[in-house]
Amino acid sequence: MNKIVKILTKILVDPYDNSDLIFKYTKDGKFLSIVNRSLHSYQINHGVIDFTINDNIINYVSSFGYQWAKAPKMQLDSFSGTTISEDRFFSALDVSSKKLKDKLILDVGCGTGRFAEIALKNGAIVVGLDYSEAAYVCASNLKYEENFISVRGDIYNLPFRKNSFDIVYCLGVLQHTPNVEKAFKMLPPVVKKSGYLVVDYYWKRLKTVAGWKYIIRIITTKLSIKSVDKILKILHPIIYPMSCLLANIPFIGKYLTRFLPILNYSNDYPQLNRELLKAWSILDTFDAWASRFDSPQTVKSIVRWAKQVNLKNIKVEHVGHLVLRGKVK
Repeated sequence: MNKIVKILTKILVDPYDNSDLIFKYTKDGKFLSIVNRSLHSYQINHGVIDFTINDNIINYVSSFGYQWAKAPKMQLDSFSGTTISEDRFFSALDVSSKKLKDKLILDVGCGTGRFAEIALKNGAIVVGLDYSEAAYVCASNLKYEENFISVRGDIYNLPFRKNSFDIVYCLGVLQHTPNVEKAFKMLPPVVKKSGYLVVDYYWKRLKTVAGWKYIIRIITTKLSIKSVDKILKILHPIIYPMSCLLANIPFIGKYLTRFLPILNYSNDYPQLNRELLKAWSILDTFDAWASRFDSPQTVKSIVRWAKQVNLKNIKVEHVGHLVLRGKVK
């Protein structure tokens, strides 16, 4: 039994009633399944502990499972040859790499593992949680990491005991949940006393909400995921070259691109080659069009929530996204 499995046997609980779980193994000690007190079995498949009971209820994250299955490695630094994910990770957490060593970390909404990969590289022990099928993509991407395990589960029904993790982070996720406040408030209980919590949000301000995205979403969120994908495949080759021309205009190009209904990172990620810039544009435009929920937040709201759950040393900073950090009392 490896280190992380031993840890999981101590911190996992049934996500629906918080009862203890029974862990089953094969004769050679391989992790096989988990059984709750009602004798319902949660399976371990392809390196993922799956706590979902009914896939039909998983609708608000289905677009993410769809996109990450199509682009499983796109945002991994190990794939792009850049430090884009690493830069965002350390900017958000605001910790030195040395402070991650041997820390037990929960990556909430792990996606394909772009941030888990960074934490693992710096010596952390990481549990990645995702409600979508991206949990399986992440497990595949990080299958050679001994200190990682992927869990498929719901942020509103976390399968962890209270006070389990040294660090919990949730990056690029909360705004895409049905109830942002409730989702945030599920996280502090699983952080250890004096442990560290870091989350980020889209910032609710005129610059954010006045763009094209929230206009086009009136239509695209009513379509099927595959329909959105088909429309994007038709429009992106037409609009993207126009966007690139605008992006090249000195000083104002970056701002002019915002008037077109696709994302363009030409001025944001010069590390990416032309092909990857285009691929990232398609990926994140699909995200913007197809995600079921997209709820930016104000600084006032997120600070109020943090105080309500008794976080201390609360800090809010805009580093790409609106980041809130705090320690659990």
